[in-house]
Amino acid sequence: MQAGRRYPLYQTTRWTSKYILLFIIYDSIPVFLYHFFDFHSLHIPWQPISLIGIAVAFYLGFKNNSSYERLWEARKIWGGIVNASRSFTVMIRDFVISDSETSEELMTVKTKIIHRHIAWLKALSLELRKVKDWEHTNKGDSNLRKKLGSDFSEDKFDELIPYLSAEDYKYIMSKGNRSSHLLSIQSKHLINLRQTGKLDHFRHLAIQNLITEFFALQGKSERIKNFPFPRQYATVNFFFVVLFINLLPFGMLDVFTHLENELLVWLCIPFTVVCSWVFWTMEMIGDYSENPFEGLYNDVPISQMSRGIEIDIRQMLDEVDLPEPLKPDPDLNIYI
Repeated sequence: MQAGRRYPLYQTTRWTSKYILLFIIYDSIPVFLYHFFDFHSLHIPWQPISLIGIAVAFYLGFKNNSSYERLWEARKIWGGIVNASRSFTVMIRDFVISDSETSEELMTVKTKIIHRHIAWLKALSLELRKVKDWEHTNKGDSNLRKKLGSDFSEDKFDELIPYLSAEDYKYIMSKGNRSSHLLSIQSKHLINLRQTGKLDHFRHLAIQNLITEFFALQGKSERIKNFPFPRQYATVNFFFVVLFINLLPFGMLDVFTHLENELLVWLCIPFTVVCSWVFWTMEMIGDYSENPFEGLYNDVPISQMSRGIEIDIRQMLDEVDLPEPLKPDPDLNIYI
């Protein structure tokens, strides 16, 4: 997620720089052939190309709106995780009581549960960063993930060790979906507290409802992660944009060759490049927004949000040895 007010122009143009260069080369060819080699039949009437452009614009709008909905839904899901985590911490802190144990012993139990919840946040963030086949896997994007620290590897689950007992860590690492099994352990622990009299029936139900909510929020995140924007819409949109961009210089040539001054035909190149860049950039924005958990520019910053939740809920337990909030990348000003 961009941490500033907007992406700088140089960063946007650098993101699309190889396409801009390609447009300059391709869009110059018809003009050179027309001007120097008298290929006067190259131009195509503007009307059919403009009709295609209108259709492409509508389709681009549909795709970008749909991509934005996926991105915004992912942000709302993690907003729900923030709120539910705070409620969960307060309930564990205030509802777990016992006349037979000291306050220090009870705090140890409460801390274990809350730290296990932090481990769930970290495990879920890691699992959501596994790269799927339909996500962006080119060399540049892979290098960016490494630079931002959002690349996935099994070794990163070692980050959970400080928050879990050796038994819990060994148990979840033997499972496929580690985060869901952490919630399962939480549920078992709550039952144990109920059976030992540290948690009464109605308070147990209230906290268990939050465990169910965490399962639901995790499932919603996994639904967005594991089911892509429908490929038929993404594919057809890509083909239509490419078709329009390929036809555009010939339609522009038709427009500029009808001007009185023949030298004005050279204006065809910059105008065509700008139009091509606008349509292609809109296509790229939709393409990079439809996967909000892939660890790139336009992601929901789940690592930064997880760290913020951790600091917040550990402060509720009056802990003082806290990690620092995650800061945006110093070069790109991006949160992950």
